[in-house]
Amino acid sequence: MNFVRSRLSVRSLLGQRCRLVSETWSNRGMCNKPQEAKAEPPAAPAKAPHPLFKVPGCKPSPLDRKILVWSGRFKTVDQIPELVSYDMIQAARNKVRVKSCYVMMVATIAACMLMVFLGKRAAARNESLTNQNMEKKARWREELQKDREVAVSLSEKAQ
Repeated sequence: MNFVRSRLSVRSLLGQRCRLVSETWSNRGMCNKPQEAKAEPPAAPAKAPHPLFKVPGCKPSPLDRKILVWSGRFKTVDQIPELVSYDMIQAARNKVRVKSCYVMMVATIAACMLMVFLGKRAAARNESLTNQNMEKKARWREELQKDREVAVSLSEKAQ
């Protein structure tokens, strides 16, 4: 019973909180603060400040260079600079990763269609896995029978 009471009290508490938030939003709207016009003339643009930190560049490996070309970032390997940002390499890797996934999806669908085609053709010839397994087991039995006959004949010759 205490469990039910605690659930009811939490539910009523959350309900009140949600109701208060929704009432606040509906009364206030998005932004009803009046815009203040600035009378100051715009100042002359100052020199752009240097960023506080610079994204470090890294020297791309030969595979990274190929990936940058495959992803379309650069036309040739010669155009790739000495240092490339890590973000650019990651973006190129992601793009190549997505392209390779698309290729694998197409290959999977093509393989499935090929298997369906081959299966229908085999069904038209009245071939099935059951028949193939039965034929294989029959061959194994024949080979085993021949091996037993050879073993019996060798044992008779030895005596």
